[in-house]
Amino acid sequence: MSNNDNQFVHIAASGVANLNPYVPGKPVSELERELGISHSVKLASNENPLGCSPKAITAMEGELGEVARYPDGGGFELRSALAEKHGVDAAGITLGNGSNDVLDMIARVFLGPGKESLFSQHAFAVYPISSQAVGAELKIAPAKDYGHDLNAMAELISDKTAVIWIANPNNPTGNWLGSDELHSFIAAVPSNVIVVADEAYIEYVDEADYPDASNWLQEFPNLIVTRTFSKAYGLASLRVGYGILHPDIADLLNRVRQPFNVNSMALAAAKAAMEDAEFIQRAVEVNRAGMSQLVSGFQEMSLEFIPSVGNFITVDVGRSGLEVDQALLREGCIVRPVANYGLPNHLRVSIGLPEENARLLAAMQKVLGQC
Repeated sequence: MSNNDNQFVHIAASGVANLNPYVPGKPVSELERELGISHSVKLASNENPLGCSPKAITAMEGELGEVARYPDGGGFELRSALAEKHGVDAAGITLGNGSNDVLDMIARVFLGPGKESLFSQHAFAVYPISSQAVGAELKIAPAKDYGHDLNAMAELISDKTAVIWIANPNNPTGNWLGSDELHSFIAAVPSNVIVVADEAYIEYVDEADYPDASNWLQEFPNLIVTRTFSKAYGLASLRVGYGILHPDIADLLNRVRQPFNVNSMALAAAKAAMEDAEFIQRAVEVNRAGMSQLVSGFQEMSLEFIPSVGNFITVDVGRSGLEVDQALLREGCIVRPVANYGLPNHLRVSIGLPEENARLLAAMQKVLGQC
């Protein structure tokens, strides 16, 4: 429905009235129902193809007898485990219904009319959505090689800048920033400006110069680091993420955080998943092999792609990504067109199991030969 068709748009908040909603990846069940096909593969939403840790499943089963009870609103056990992992006080951990929830809290607390939200071209869609919803002005720095240009971002900082968003690695492009360049940038940001380092894909990164920004929290009280259990930990449907931040900022976020925003099964599963290092290692290895498989396949088809350190890769199909996406759907392959990120000829492909990757490459070869 367009804004012109909505009879209530004129009474909505101005930021909301002009928003385009986030579009999730198409579920397998929806595709198969629409096209009357079966055995589809979904490589659209950066999910873990291995599922989740068996320990997480056991932990969820242990909560089934208590579903009539509200969860621990403070998430004491999970927050304590996360605090120990990151070497911080539990008061510096804020839990969210996915890390998106934490990002939205940040926008609600620190942004509003008269304030600027700064992020990069091709950056995660939630940054503009959450910022615009509260009436903030959007400042978008042009990308460099599809990733963050920190110099361009620094030039856009003004006395109205309130929040700067940096995804490292970036979604949907997979680019990453090195330790020195990111540290220098944060050091130059005024201390009254919040800097968000969104590290949703950190578990997959295997680069010597990649920074864990949570190590800089003592140095930069205005820094917030966000993480998620939706990707490498395989708990996407449970929606649980968190922020690592100064306790005073956590206090402010808790003032707008919804009561019981993380359910009991998510709390238990996330804590158990943290304890299964073997599962995470296996997920990383499968991802590394799958990335090599897709890169080789794209190279054989002479397709350009953006080098990625996440669990996805974005490829230039040389024509309308939306059209190629529709053709791939008819082949039973779900990927993510990224025209809404300013990349009309690209598709983002999540790393799957070997047979899923092979299925996608075969479908692409067929489709691109037909288009």
